Amino acid sequence: MLIVDVEASGTDPQKHSIVSVGALDFRNPTNRFYEECRIWDGAHIMDEALAVCGFTREQITDPSKMSEADLVHAFLTWSEDLEERTLTGQNVSFDRDFLRHAAERAGHTDWPFAYRTIDTHSLCYMHMIQHGLQPPVMHKRSALDLDAVLRYCGIPEEPTPHNALTGALSHAEVVARLLYGRKLLPEFMQYEIPWSR
Repeated sequence: MLIVDVEASGTDPQKHSIVSVGALDFRNPTNRFYEECRIWDGAHIMDEALAVCGFTREQITDPSKMSEADLVHAFLTWSEDLEERTLTGQNVSFDRDFLRHAAERAGHTDWPFAYRTIDTHSLCYMHMIQHGLQPPVMHKRSALDLDAVLRYCGIPEEPTPHNALTGALSHAEVVARLLYGRKLLPEFMQYEIPWSR
């Protein structure tokens, strides 16, 4: 699995830009990727998105940062040698779509990732059902956001502002706990798995 987290200037991959990508190889979690970039010329910016990731307009338009195209090229190159590249994360279709649109803008015509992904939200929902628990619901839909999934897995909520690498590490630890019932990363070893007590 390729665990990935994208921070962006908004929520629409056609109008907004990637601002950072964090990733790691689940089979070799020391193999990590983190880069930041400036937004593509003409990309829209949502103040709410910047509040989530903590970047300023100046930071995401800084001409000294690599371009979104350079970032996605670096990410694709980094991922080439991974044994399995199934994209995995919380609501990972968001990350997949941003990466795919960025690759298209950068002229990459050979998209290497499958449409199928592994979503930690779905893993957690299933795990709760299998353990006789009712997943939380708000406004008649699942309320299992990343913080709720982390709490369920015995991990503290993701620090704010969000960082793409911190997000990817959190996703990887959640996958290890939900799928395999084990801890994965040294960053989370001190936190016990609640259902193993």
